[in-house]
Amino acid sequence: MNQASANSPTPASGDLLGDLRDAVQRNCDIADAQFAGNYSLCTYLLKMREFYRWERGLPFSAALNRQEVGDWVSERERSWEELEGLSPEVLRLGDVQHDPFDQEAVNRSLDPYGLVYGAGLGRGARPLFFLGTLLRREDFNGYQVHVVGAETARDLVSPPAMSRDDQIFVRRESVRRLVFEMIEAWQIRGAPAGDALARALAAYGYDAADEATLEAMTDSEVESAVWHEVGEILAGRTLGEAWKERVLAVAGGRHELVARAVRDHLADCLTTLPALLAEESPGAIHFYFANLTGMRSLLFPQLRSAYESWIAGAPLAVLKAQIAPAREHWLAVAKRFVEEAPESWPVDDDALASLQPVFEAP
Repeated sequence: MNQASANSPTPASGDLLGDLRDAVQRNCDIADAQFAGNYSLCTYLLKMREFYRWERGLPFSAALNRQEVGDWVSERERSWEELEGLSPEVLRLGDVQHDPFDQEAVNRSLDPYGLVYGAGLGRGARPLFFLGTLLRREDFNGYQVHVVGAETARDLVSPPAMSRDDQIFVRRESVRRLVFEMIEAWQIRGAPAGDALARALAAYGYDAADEATLEAMTDSEVESAVWHEVGEILAGRTLGEAWKERVLAVAGGRHELVARAVRDHLADCLTTLPALLAEESPGAIHFYFANLTGMRSLLFPQLRSAYESWIAGAPLAVLKAQIAPAREHWLAVAKRFVEEAPESWPVDDDALASLQPVFEAP
């Protein structure tokens, strides 16, 4: 594995990089103007609170003034109104103009400055952009992994990891936020002692009074995110362009949620679960199952059952035995989705059970 460290921007590059940062943030704002209203009110307000905290550079522990946050949200919504209907704009770096989705070309220009740029389409065909500090870059088995540190431009969504072609971007700030928000929600629920997150926190030695334990947990989950994105790339290579076209055709609805959950399981069976179980790291394994929620949980109850068997004292082999047959199952389901019209996909609540694995794991 070859690893490159980031360089620091030179003082002379300040204006050039500042202009680029403003341009990337404007494209983030343009995307938010179109898609921010797609969330439920509760989710929207939570994301806006987090976005405010990021923009102000506030730590998780900082108490937020409700009036100040409310005024900021109103001002942000007014600025979005002025951007409605616009498309992402070209990026200028000196005398060179770049298509906003040409992240490879932008990153070639940014390489001397220790910065990294990401662009792509997320759930619902939503444009995603960010600009941040490059913590490290690793060449691994034909993939290039970028671990991103502090971000100077981002949109409301800010997913923990993204991949396009053979490029993987893991955003440490977003991973850290995901971990913290899961802990926060768990505490609001009363910090149940017997669930997967409680086990993960105990295994990691998490201490709310010691921020270093959150950082250590974040570093571990960054590695898990890398493995998942490698699995996404492998799944993409297997399914081909037809899969991308199919998902774009159903973007924004329940069909997309089901399709993405199927591909997530395929990716995890290709790389994430084999890596986690090979390392036998209890904290990372417990955290994986703490994060196995929503549609992913509905589609693969067998995996949860195997996890509970392990918790009850069965050997780790009960989990490892799920991987190979599940990989073949999810690959078959994904190929079926490519070949069949979305109208025939079983996506209603009563029909989802037909997508669950029916194999007998060895």
